[in-house]
Amino acid sequence: MISFKKICLGLLLLCAISLSGYAQNSADTSNLTFTEIKPETVSNTVKKNDSVAKTPAVLQKTVIQTKEAHKTLWGIFIAGFVGGLAALLMPCIFPMLPLTVSFFTKGAEKGKAFRRAALYGFFIILIYVVLGLLVTIIFGADALNSLSTNGIFNFFFFLLLVAFAASFLGAFEITLPSSWVNKMDANSDKGGIAGLFFMAGTLALVSFSCTGPIIGTLLVQAATTGALLGPAIGMFGFSLALAIPFALFALFPSAMNKLPKSGGWLNSVKVVLGFLELAFALKFLSNVDLAYHWEWFDREIFLSLWIVIFGMMGIYLLGKLRFSHDSPLSFISVPRLFLATIILAFTVYLIPGLWGAPLRSISAFLPPQETQDFDLYTTSLLAGKTTIANDGPHKYADKFHPKLKLNTYFDYNEGIMAAKKLNKPVLIDFTGHACVNCRKMENNVWPDQEVYKMISNDYVLIQLYVDDKSELAPEDIVITPEGKKLNTIGKKWSDLQARKFQANSQPFYVLLDPKTEALLTQPQGADYEVANYKKFLQDGLSVFNK
Repeated sequence: MISFKKICLGLLLLCAISLSGYAQNSADTSNLTFTEIKPETVSNTVKKNDSVAKTPAVLQKTVIQTKEAHKTLWGIFIAGFVGGLAALLMPCIFPMLPLTVSFFTKGAEKGKAFRRAALYGFFIILIYVVLGLLVTIIFGADALNSLSTNGIFNFFFFLLLVAFAASFLGAFEITLPSSWVNKMDANSDKGGIAGLFFMAGTLALVSFSCTGPIIGTLLVQAATTGALLGPAIGMFGFSLALAIPFALFALFPSAMNKLPKSGGWLNSVKVVLGFLELAFALKFLSNVDLAYHWEWFDREIFLSLWIVIFGMMGIYLLGKLRFSHDSPLSFISVPRLFLATIILAFTVYLIPGLWGAPLRSISAFLPPQETQDFDLYTTSLLAGKTTIANDGPHKYADKFHPKLKLNTYFDYNEGIMAAKKLNKPVLIDFTGHACVNCRKMENNVWPDQEVYKMISNDYVLIQLYVDDKSELAPEDIVITPEGKKLNTIGKKWSDLQARKFQANSQPFYVLLDPKTEALLTQPQGADYEVANYKKFLQDGLSVFNK
């Protein structure tokens, strides 16, 4: 029993990691029309890049993007599967497990009981996968692509996850109309295949108060990746984890005796997940704050809230914080003590971040380092490192903060002109406010001494934010031949990335010769191996110098 509870508690941590683990790295591509950025560069740019568009490098890029899409779907599936395992430990499902399995095994031979349980599990999977497909059909592919950076949706998701957290913490229960449950339960008495289908439907409806927040969080995260099949894949992973135990215990009913009895520990699982939902919700609020330049939800505030949330979670696990629906805790079990130790240690780990510590293990999910008001880290990082003196205010410098105090351009044409003047190659970084992989590269790879030296001294850095919502000045607005207006910074650079480099994922690093705007080497995405990124920059320099 103790070992099983250890596994249960470990699943909570895996659930938190998985729900946050697969990054949002797709841009809003709903308005991409593959048009030129400025009329005066149309003819030259098209001519120079016609040959590039036909090279094997671009074909390789297509393969790379396909692989990245597969990785994203695998990440969604794993998150869904772990979420399903966590849902099994909810008070609405765990007590139903022995009751349902006994229904299949009572008076039936082993093979028949397994077939009935397997069919029951199949119907569970079918119901949840159809739910995932409905999300895609209702919203549409274009809408899913835009969810990750749409301010209204992100703020709605923030409020939704806060509501889910409140539900898990015991403020209220999210339930479906009782008439739906009663009607489904009545149909489950029909027997045969139809009866099994309605039994699976009854489980989905009855357990919604526990599984709803997990499903909602999973669907939100899957939808905001921009992957067309993301919601369906996530629901497949979730339902597969939910269905497997019913079939396995029907095949090995004696194993049911080893399961722990239901009790107050099931409610503790809900409360811990509630804290995790609350912490996860802040990421969506941060996305909105960055994309619209509100500048009131900076890194210190984000970290302060996380410190309080995880600190309270650790105190709760120690039994020093109780909710109205909690059972009395007469003693602390060893697994619970271990989990509380891990949570409180993580809380202590977060504290130095208030003074600018990079916190590299979670840096991908935090607001950028540049939003930190009191930052001792960047100052110490740059000590003894040579940097190019900033050559004056750059376009859009009032909206974006240079990473690691690098001399950064935020406008494509301005950066190209500067590179021509300095006779240096260009490093274009297509990035985004909501891109967690971008933050991970900037915090874990760019600070390397040799990488930083090459970026600052040997290249002209241009960072283009593809999800920024700032309105363009009238003279910078682009009207496409189809009549669409590219009136924000993000739309303009999304269009440039897709038209010129046939890519729409971030981060996306491009090395160019500023005189010809030709590729110096194969563009690449996120690569957290410092040696690989260093070689990427060195190869570009070698080609440029030749």
